Amino acid sequence: MADELLDIVNDEDIVIGQEMRSTVHQLGLQHRGVHVFLFTSDGKMLVQQRSADRAASPSMLDCSISEHVKAGESYLDAAMRGMREEMGVDGIEIKPLVKFKMNYGVNDNEISTLYEGIVDASKVKFDPVEIEQIAYYGLDEIK
Repeated sequence: MADELLDIVNDEDIVIGQEMRSTVHQLGLQHRGVHVFLFTSDGKMLVQQRSADRAASPSMLDCSISEHVKAGESYLDAAMRGMREEMGVDGIEIKPLVKFKMNYGVNDNEISTLYEGIVDASKVKFDPVEIEQIAYYGLDEIK
């Protein structure tokens, strides 16, 4: 994966600097991320299985979209970019659900915003480089 410039943020989510993604993760600097839960009209959630070639959490199940927020990018813009890049879908209306702080693993500290939206499954064309496969599950199956 190509290195990218990320904003470094404090606990109040205020930008205090910028570093390349590799340095951010090497030093454990707090940065921004987004996640999107995409549901079909009948309430099934799109879940992705990450590619075996991914550096972080290879072959693991993940939510519909997970992205780093690039330097100068808004949470919403990163979510929209992620839907285009990971699932090949555009123009989906999403709404923010919650902003939270989380440690995703060694040196991976994020403040993230979670969004949700409705997707037409027939329009999804996932990126086979980043994603092994996708499936749709009811919330009872996910639990």
